[in-house]
Amino acid sequence: MISIRKIGVIGRTYRHLNRYRQILATLFKYGFGDLVELLKIEQYIEIGLQLISKKRRERLEKLSRAQRVRMALEELGPTYIKLGQILSARPDLVPVDFIREFEKLQDKVVPVPFDRIKETIEDELGHRLEEIFKSVDPVPRASASIGQVHEAWLTGGEKVAIKVQRPAIEKIVEIDLEIMLHLATLMERHIEELAFHRPVTIVEEFARSIERELDYTIEASSMERVAAQFLANPRVYIPKVYRELSTKKVLTTEYVDGIKINDLEGLKAAGLDLEQLCDLGTEIVLAQVLEFGFFHADPHPGNIFALPDNVICLLDFGMMGAVDRSRREQFVDLIYSIIKRDEARAAQVLLRFTIWDEEPDLRRLEIDVAEFIGRHLYKPLKDIEIGKLLQHLLEIAASHRMRIPPDIFLMFKALATVEGVARTLNPDFDFISKARPFIKKVRLARLAPARVSSDMLRILENTYEFMVDFPKDLLEITRAIRQRKLSVTLVLKDMQTMLATHDQISNRIAFAIIIAALIIGSALIVISKTPPLFYGISLIGIIGFLAAAVMGIWLLVAIIKKGRL
Repeated sequence: MISIRKIGVIGRTYRHLNRYRQILATLFKYGFGDLVELLKIEQYIEIGLQLISKKRRERLEKLSRAQRVRMALEELGPTYIKLGQILSARPDLVPVDFIREFEKLQDKVVPVPFDRIKETIEDELGHRLEEIFKSVDPVPRASASIGQVHEAWLTGGEKVAIKVQRPAIEKIVEIDLEIMLHLATLMERHIEELAFHRPVTIVEEFARSIERELDYTIEASSMERVAAQFLANPRVYIPKVYRELSTKKVLTTEYVDGIKINDLEGLKAAGLDLEQLCDLGTEIVLAQVLEFGFFHADPHPGNIFALPDNVICLLDFGMMGAVDRSRREQFVDLIYSIIKRDEARAAQVLLRFTIWDEEPDLRRLEIDVAEFIGRHLYKPLKDIEIGKLLQHLLEIAASHRMRIPPDIFLMFKALATVEGVARTLNPDFDFISKARPFIKKVRLARLAPARVSSDMLRILENTYEFMVDFPKDLLEITRAIRQRKLSVTLVLKDMQTMLATHDQISNRIAFAIIIAALIIGSALIVISKTPPLFYGISLIGIIGFLAAAVMGIWLLVAIIKKGRL
């Protein structure tokens, strides 16, 4: 299991000096030298950077910040590429323009030599390779940052795919995570602009996500769960998992030799019906998202194969999405209100399932949603692109500082991806019409007698529990206050501003009283002709009048500056 530590002692992180220098050098290379300086890190590490050429600086200046971050992640290698890929599905953590760039990251790396892969398989399965497999192709079919896939044949003759984790990948990831966490901690401490995006939270979320990806037993369970979803549908095929030949670092599944769903020439040559495949693929994803709440979060063409008789096979279950019934219903309410062009309802639903620190202006949100509906919905349904629609919706949320939860965003992404695949197969594909039966089913399910009675029973149970527990809780709170174990602090909004205003008022009153006292005292001294005299007038009285005049002018100027007399 991966372990990342909070870095309290600088020395702990700097045991990986070479890697640290490489990361910082890459940040400088892509124009983030100011960031490194703000982190106040140069006092600990001698970076030893070569100045980049003027020509390169000019080229980098033409690129956006998001583009430069993406290029830096690509250069830093597998862990950072994986970070970008995971963040591309987290609009609650990073801005929209960064998400677009991170979606371009390609997870292709040089494969590990087969002798090291063989060693991992034998260590994990506890037998020599020849005892388990009849043969294994030493050339991988695919190679990614976490693992690579090899074709193999079991002793019984079955063809299988073996997904094997790269040796020592956990250690590599742990080192990078430790450095990431330290840099994130410094960002939150020293850079207010970046602190809003919660870099420490991003690293911690990434650590949890990559920990799941490093455990192939989770992927095996996901495959079996999706297979159970479509057990009664013969037109959906999920490869068999060989549990006895699978561990945390090795996943053995049935090998499926199909045609990629975007290989139009290959599909036509095999006599497959493109429209049927288009409809079936869309129905699979809609059923997963809106019915089962557990779905393939990355249904791109490389993960969807077509088999004979227009059967669809799903592959690569490393990234899955899960969403509960309440979230699914909120999502359906949003889509339904948009289709019905009800901007007020759409704005309220959007407000309900997003995350925000300060409640947005509902009226402004309704105006933006109305403009959004006008742009997308006043056209034939078949011309509505769900991908662009959801992307624009994400931008509206971001403009109001509302964050889309990751589970909802994965739904957005899965639906937009499958729509792109569907339009490749059928340019006239109408996604809204295909989704309408599923939307209707979800809405009607809420009104089913069994569901209504279940919801009412749960409300009654919660009410009863509250009525039973409230007196006891109130008694405990009262007892804690009496025993001085509990104190109540009232924080009134804008209290500091109000107190400052009161201080200013009282200071002005005191100032005015002092001025009045000076004038009255000086007048008495002048009348009594207290020496020394100047042309028969008391000099002390004259000085008193002058002091009162200066102070009066000072007070008047201060009042005028504030704009209030």
